[in-house]
Amino acid sequence: MKGPIAILGARGMLGTDLAAQCAKAGLATVVFDLPEFDITKVDAIRRAIGGASAVVNCAAYTNVEKAEAEPELAAKINAEAVGLLGELAKQAGVAVLHISTDFVFDGRLDRPYAETDPANPVSAYGRTKYQGELALAQSGCRHCIIRVQWTYGRAGVNFVRKILDAARSGKPMKVVSDQVGSPTATAEAAKAVVAMLQLPSGLPQGLYHFAAAGFVSRFDMARHIVERLQLSVVPQPCKTSDFVTAAQRPLNSCFDCRKIARVLPEPIAEWQGPLNAYLESL
Repeated sequence: MKGPIAILGARGMLGTDLAAQCAKAGLATVVFDLPEFDITKVDAIRRAIGGASAVVNCAAYTNVEKAEAEPELAAKINAEAVGLLGELAKQAGVAVLHISTDFVFDGRLDRPYAETDPANPVSAYGRTKYQGELALAQSGCRHCIIRVQWTYGRAGVNFVRKILDAARSGKPMKVVSDQVGSPTATAEAAKAVVAMLQLPSGLPQGLYHFAAAGFVSRFDMARHIVERLQLSVVPQPCKTSDFVTAAQRPLNSCFDCRKIARVLPEPIAEWQGPLNAYLESL
C-alpha cells in the first residue's frame, strides 16, 4: 500500500483494536475521532482521506436506546455521513471498508443470516446503519462492508462489562435467554479487517458477515462469564419481552460467515477462546 490506512472512529471499541492490529501487521495508519474529527463534516473527511490508500470507517452512532429519541442525529452519522464519505472517496480514488451490524435484520429468521438475506431493521439504529450501507453502495466508490455483531473489547461499553458490573452490584441478575448470536472480540474482528486489507488481489468489494464461530444465547454467555471468573452470582434466564426498552432487538443475530471465511487466511475462532482470553486480561 502506497499511503497509510485512515481509521475513522479510532477511539471506539473496534477502532482501538484495529489500530493496534494494523501496527502489529506493519501497516501505517492515521487515526481520526471526536472531538478533532467529525465524520459529518466535508472538510474533515477530505483531510482524513487525503493521501490514504484506504479508509476503514468504524465511526458510528451506536447508542441503540438513545437512537429512538434521536433518529435524526443517528441518521446524520450512520447514513448521511457514510454516503458523503463514499462520494468523497470516489473522487479521491480511495477504497472504503465500512463496518455495519446485525441490527439491519429483524431477527425472525430460523437460520443464520447470509449476506443475500433481505434487511429489515426494527430499530432506529438498525435503520440508519442499513441506510448507510445503501448510501455507500450508491456513491459508486470501491467499497467493502463488513457486518459484525455482539462485539466486546478493551475500549467502550459492552455486554461483558455490563455482566461484570451487574455481578459486583450484588443484586439478582436476569439475562435474556431468547437472544442468540456469536460473542465476537473486536481483536478478532480487527484481524479479519487487516486480512481483508492485505489480500494480494486488493480489498474485495461487496458485503460480508463476520462473527466468532458458534452460537450462544445471551444468558448462556453470561453464565460462561460468571463460571469462568468464579463469581458468586447466579444468572437467571428471562425473556426479552420481560424488559421494557425503547428499541427492539433482533432475537436471532446468528451470521452465516462462509463467504468471508473463504477469503480469510486463517479459520474463524470459536467464540469461547477469545472471550476467555479477554476475561483473563481484565
